[in-house]
Amino acid sequence: SAVVFPKNIATEQQSLMLVKRLLAVAVSCITYLRGIFPESAYGTRYMDDVCVKILREDKNCPGSTQLVKWMLGCYDALQKKYCNNYWLCLQTVTECYHFKFKYTHNGPLLDFGSKDKKSDSTITCADTKKASILLIRKIYVLMQNLSPLPNDVCLTMKLLYYDEVTPPDYQPPGFKEAKYEGMMFNEEPMYLNVGEVPTPFHMLKLKITTEKQRMESVDKNVLKQGETAEPLQVCGVSRDDPEE
Repeated sequence: SAVVFPKNIATEQQSLMLVKRLLAVAVSCITYLRGIFPESAYGTRYMDDVCVKILREDKNCPGSTQLVKWMLGCYDALQKKYCNNYWLCLQTVTECYHFKFKYTHNGPLLDFGSKDKKSDSTITCADTKKASILLIRKIYVLMQNLSPLPNDVCLTMKLLYYDEVTPPDYQPPGFKEAKYEGMMFNEEPMYLNVGEVPTPFHMLKLKITTEKQRMESVDKNVLKQGETAEPLQVCGVSRDDPEE
């Protein structure tokens, strides 16, 4: 069905459903525009007025079926409030798509001003919708302008957890325990803060790391989504939030 934005996000369950849908749209857009799976592995949907491709289980494409199963495992961890990071990595490592999740009972606050002039207000459904559409549009523009991936690219997925609330023996469906050893790039990496989507109960952030040579051909104007939109933040080193 269409990715419908609720008129009101009054419950944590409504917020969770929206975060799941947005994650599915983002991952589907990334794999589609980077040519990971064939056309038959996707269906066409609409997110407001934006046409998007949604990954589905395709018996002729085992890879797409596996990724869908991984996504369902990620949903399980999100629902239990265990997952704080979701990494979609291409090879060792060509590109990495890093989704970060935060949960709150009281709801996060939006900062519409600079670090010096903060203007906090509660989050409205309109704020969430605007941020969601902007995030997807930024993904579309960026994916269409990055240099092509190698022909032998493969995909993997990692989940990181909030240790203080996650049972030691917990493993979501489709995942197994692994040691976190960071990421190694063959070429110099570049980090991009794509954007974030807040709801009254969740916060989803997306950062992309890719080899710098793939970014050199991207016109800096391409990273802007219209006059009122914020451009992607491009930095030479990874700059996480102070609390991370």
